[in-house]
Amino acid sequence: MTEVEHSRRRTVAIVAPHYPPRIGGVERYAARVAQAVADTPDLSPVVITTGSSAFRTTSAMEDGVRVIRLGVWFTLSNSPINPLWPLQVRRWLRRTGAEVVNAHAPVPGLSDIAIGVSGRRPTAFTYHSGTMHKGEQASGLANRIIDCYERFVLPRVFDRATVPVANSPVSLAAGRRGAVQITPGVDVAAFTPGPPASERPRDVVYVGRIDRTSAWKGIDVLVRAMTYLTDVPGARLRLVGSGDALPDHLQAAADLGLADRVESAGRLEGEQLAEAMRNAAVVVLPSLTDAESAGMVLLEAMACATPVVASSVGGPRFVLADSEAGLLVAPGDAEALAEACRSILEDGALADAMGAAGRRHVEQRFAWPELTRRYVELFRGLIAQAAAQAPARRGPRGRLSSGRSSRSRRSRS
Repeated sequence: MTEVEHSRRRTVAIVAPHYPPRIGGVERYAARVAQAVADTPDLSPVVITTGSSAFRTTSAMEDGVRVIRLGVWFTLSNSPINPLWPLQVRRWLRRTGAEVVNAHAPVPGLSDIAIGVSGRRPTAFTYHSGTMHKGEQASGLANRIIDCYERFVLPRVFDRATVPVANSPVSLAAGRRGAVQITPGVDVAAFTPGPPASERPRDVVYVGRIDRTSAWKGIDVLVRAMTYLTDVPGARLRLVGSGDALPDHLQAAADLGLADRVESAGRLEGEQLAEAMRNAAVVVLPSLTDAESAGMVLLEAMACATPVVASSVGGPRFVLADSEAGLLVAPGDAEALAEACRSILEDGALADAMGAAGRRHVEQRFAWPELTRRYVELFRGLIAQAAAQAPARRGPRGRLSSGRSSRSRRSRS
């Protein structure tokens, strides 16, 4: 008898290559889904993700959610790898009695494997990116590998998934047969407005990963943009986050004579992160490619009534559509990025109007409760559909037998 058979709650396995405390939009999104499932009387979450150990698997309750962390043998670019994962994921799905699998990507590996070994369980495959091509800053080999993955591997994963879920119209899941769209959201009770933007220190704030493998985030462009703002009294750049590229950016700032204008705030979480956003004059997301398919940091800043500036690429373009919450500029254009920031830093009325518009926008379109409700209904529907298609496999209490639940497959032309 599996652990789940002692409970009437149906288990949803949420699989993600990374999970908090690691910071990132996908991580926070997956955690929010897990928490919503935990708060649902008839469902129970289990998270399968990666840990820091090479060979050790750990299982612990984290914020009321059971989190299983698998070992990582090595990391290729930003992708953790362990050849034992197919066996381990299959075993944990069976052991926990998971009846539906929700895998999150774009990092190749663990989530693809979860879809592949799910058996007859229904699956929802949430894809959080447009193409992962890393632009001119990446090696040709890296982009060739990504191209092969997106052309030959990813379509098969989408075909095997019961329901592809796109986090925005830019996601590679968008337009797939049977796909649904569930955007990232924001906790409007945690991310709340601070003082009017016009009354805040002139802090230009970046929040996110600062890894060499994430050069497409465009932090180098933002650092160069600060050279055009040296005449703005008090203007400084705060980098919120951590990663192996942080020393590179701080050194680049020093080389440009900006040592006193660019600083690291380190990795911030929870209330500290919200406080940094609600006291920023402007939050900037200078991403260079459509790999930025949503931009959760923009939503969190807008919830804090903070004006935003972003590159006109996939996700930011979508998030800021039909709003007056911020400005879009051409990706990679440091001077244009600086001028957009200058207009907000020097025009208090504009900054306050953008902040108020951003708060209204997220309250109307991107508050988490409605978005996670859609996930809960999706999981319930998949479980019910699988049960209806496999009445002969029903076990005690009318449950689907663990590891053998029916898996809805879309007809293929």
